[in-house]
This record gives sequence, C-alpha cells and structure tokens, in this order.
Amino acid sequence: MSDPDISRRRPWLAAALALLVSGLGHAYLRRWARAFGWYAVVTATLVFLVPDGAIDQLVAGDRPPIGALAPALVAVGASVVDAYVLAVRNNRARERQAASTDAAPDASESSRDEATQDGDEPDSSGPGDSTVSCPHCGRDTDAKLEFCQWCADPLEP
Repeated sequence: MSDPDISRRRPWLAAALALLVSGLGHAYLRRWARAFGWYAVVTATLVFLVPDGAIDQLVAGDRPPIGALAPALVAVGASVVDAYVLAVRNNRARERQAASTDAAPDASESSRDEATQDGDEPDSSGPGDSTVSCPHCGRDTDAKLEFCQWCADPLEP
C-alpha cells in the first residue's frame, strides 16, 4: 500500500549519511540518480578544484589551509543540505498522500451508503465501463484486468 519512494524517512539520518559518504544520504532516500550525481560532484571537486598538496597534507595528518579545502567543503555541505531538504519534502508528500487516501474512501463509502439507502445499487462501473468496483476491497479498478490492482484478488466476470 505504501510506495517505497514515498515512505517516511528521517531527515537527520539522510543528512548524517550524506556527511559520512557523499551520495549515501540520497541513496538512503532511494534517489539513485541524485546519489550518483552528488558522489560525482564531490569527487570531481576533490580531483579538479582542491590542490594535490592539500590532499597530501590532509592524508599525512597535517592541517591544510581551509581555503584549499573550501570547494570540497561547499560541495559536501550542499549535498548534506539537499539530502535533508529532500527527506523533509518526501515526508510532507507522504503525509499529503496519506491524508488524501484516508479522505477518499470515506467519501466513496458515504456515497455508496446513500445510494443503498435509496434502494438503488451503487454503480459498479466507471465512465465508459473502463473501471469496475472490486467486490473484495470496494475500490475502483481497471475493467480490463482480471484482478484488482489494489488488493490483487481476482475480479468476477
């Protein structure tokens, strides 16, 4: 029922993972292209913009000038902020989807109840007979399918 791309994620964890390894926070959010993109940006920044001497000093345990590492720090910082913001937006989209999913069945159930109280059977087909109502879960599904796309139970002919 829940889409893996819109499942709830922890923004602080996405940011911490992005800080640990570039692209890892985005991989946690299942944004694979973005994860690879940020990994490529940070790596390219280290290769092309940070002087080799600063990298050597850093590996040797010496403290290189902060100005030499500034491009890499900016790229990593932007990646961390992007992962955090993306996780927050992801959670908001999930909440909106959950709210609309919760509201939709209530409205359709009340219209079915009203139609049944009037003595009429609710119409099980949608516009142009392209949808039918599933006898198991009650949701509208594609009439061309032999099963319900929502609950996967077989549809009666």
